Amino acid sequence: VQLQASGGGLVQAGGSLRLSCVASGRTGSRYIMGWFRQAPGKEREFVSAISWSGNSTKYTDSVKGRFTISRDNAKNTVFLQMNSLKPEDTAVYYCAAGSPPLVIMPYQYDYWGQGTLVTVSS
Repeated sequence: VQLQASGGGLVQAGGSLRLSCVASGRTGSRYIMGWFRQAPGKEREFVSAISWSGNSTKYTDSVKGRFTISRDNAKNTVFLQMNSLKPEDTAVYYCAAGSPPLVIMPYQYDYWGQGTLVTVSS
């Protein structure tokens, strides 16, 4: 499975961005999809994950109420709508695919995209 993330950019605090991640290759399996982020000098951290059906989602506490994960299986795409962005959301955002259940550790995911940079200015 190959993953291609896009949608990052520079935005002011309080603004919004929508990240997309398109999967190609072996997309027939019912993968869960996750978003992670890594700020400079920090470890990669879990942001959100969604089940194959879309009925189950998980968020890290710091983004609850601001970020929304969704997916369109017909287009092999997962989205991360990010609202009310804060400077501390600045990071490279990665999408990842793995096997159920919804998990939050990077090593539990099998496939990774290349990352897209999100910069939030104060």
